[in-house]
Amino acid sequence: MAASNTPKHIAIIMDGNGRWAAKNKLPRIEGHRRGAEAVKRALRAAQENGVKTLTLYAFSVENWNRPKDEVLALMDLLERFLSEQIPELIKRKIRLRVIGRYRELPERIQTLLHEAEETTKDYDEYSLGLALNYGSRTEVVDAVRAVNQAATVGQIDINDLDYNSFRQYLYTRDMPDPDLVIRTSGECRLSNFLLLQSAYAEIYLSKVLWPDFDEAEFKAAIAEYSSRERRYGKTTEQIKA
Repeated sequence: MAASNTPKHIAIIMDGNGRWAAKNKLPRIEGHRRGAEAVKRALRAAQENGVKTLTLYAFSVENWNRPKDEVLALMDLLERFLSEQIPELIKRKIRLRVIGRYRELPERIQTLLHEAEETTKDYDEYSLGLALNYGSRTEVVDAVRAVNQAATVGQIDINDLDYNSFRQYLYTRDMPDPDLVIRTSGECRLSNFLLLQSAYAEIYLSKVLWPDFDEAEFKAAIAEYSSRERRYGKTTEQIKA
């Protein structure tokens, strides 16, 4: 059961797989494998703590610049993870939402993602968002193109456009904005992740490397969130009035 001050949507920048591997004198791909196990823990922790939506930054548009063998290994790991976890999502009635240009991913992965989205689309209590081939700047460009196309065919009047109507063209159009953004490994940047959607999100910087991220750290982030006052531009007096 979620408390009244539990974030409804948590987004996580999963960082530190490579450093975890180096620290433990293991290949980088082993860090990514251990990171996949941390994803499973985070998903369980989210549902057990009443977090309705969990969005994970799994692969950015910039990640294609990594060594080719690492990218290929990541795609294989993603395919294996999806094959294993999709039945679990169905069992636990968690909807899968993919954000990003995932149609540029290998075809076998596209097929898995599409089938999972279709199979889970009617689940309306819990959601898992996977940001794959995602970048916030890319998202804005794609949204502007879609707005322009809609205006060209007369579906919208560009003069009436505001943020609420613009957000309907974002990848996250049917998802709530995150209340809390967690970044692991001690880094202090958003790395092109949900920049518009996180405009009023609280940010929790965890020093824990992602493969070591567990339920205790998940709960610590929620506790920190719960201790903060969210004002949305108002004063403390206005919030308490």
